[in-house]
Amino acid sequence: MRRLVRAPRLFRRGGLAKAAVVVAALVTVGATYAVLVPNDAAGADGPQSQQIEEGRRLFAVGCSSCHGLHADGASNGEGEMAGPSLIGVGAAAVDFQVSTGRMPAVQPGAQVPQKPPVYTTEEIAALAAYVASLGPGPAVPAEEAYDVSNATQEEVVQGGELFRTNCTACHNFAGRGGALPHGRYAPSLMETTPRNMYQAMLTGPQQMPVFSDQVLLPEDKRAIIAYLVSLQETNDPGGFGLGRLGPVSEGLWGWLVGIGLLVAVAVWIGAKVPTVGRRQTKD
Repeated sequence: MRRLVRAPRLFRRGGLAKAAVVVAALVTVGATYAVLVPNDAAGADGPQSQQIEEGRRLFAVGCSSCHGLHADGASNGEGEMAGPSLIGVGAAAVDFQVSTGRMPAVQPGAQVPQKPPVYTTEEIAALAAYVASLGPGPAVPAEEAYDVSNATQEEVVQGGELFRTNCTACHNFAGRGGALPHGRYAPSLMETTPRNMYQAMLTGPQQMPVFSDQVLLPEDKRAIIAYLVSLQETNDPGGFGLGRLGPVSEGLWGWLVGIGLLVAVAVWIGAKVPTVGRRQTKD
């Protein structure tokens, strides 16, 4: 009888010990997880996650018809690509395209023109955050990367040399833009912000090549921006700048206006001479 009585006591003691060990293990694991990953757990519902979710909703409504619901590209139903994949383009590409109004595009074409932006600054940031979460790509540059308010004259001169070497074939030496094949064109940079100048060099929108940090150092990009800003702030001392296109536009202006006025005066004089002669004959 004594053995029968003691067995349940030992069983109960052993069961309690096992339960205590299991509870202690669970508490230890939970405490360790809370210590090691507190930021991830908090960030799951943090501001960044909310911004990405807002960007995903905006993308589904305004962008997915061309770029696909998951931003991996979509066709137009005729076997042609309606919009390219945006996975890996980065936040800078989205910020540039949407802030300049090029996206969302009104209709497909050889070149998507600039227009007033459709989204607010906050919505653009949310779209950029969502696309950036899909894959690594160029981030939106910090303000100090393109701030040229304190640029020196030496930087402006250096930026002019870099711009004339790398950019004038399309944008003209004065940044006024120019025509390209197949209905495309390089836009004027006279109203482009320094931020978008930097982002365009980082991402290479449309037919523009990408000038990564390995091709143009960050300080070189800043020097080019300083040169372009100096052009934006320079007045034309002669009055109408004629697009700063050089002797072609100046010669055309001379032919149309200068010689045109001379021809008009000659015709007017010729029309008056016979009238004077007839009056003298009658007298």
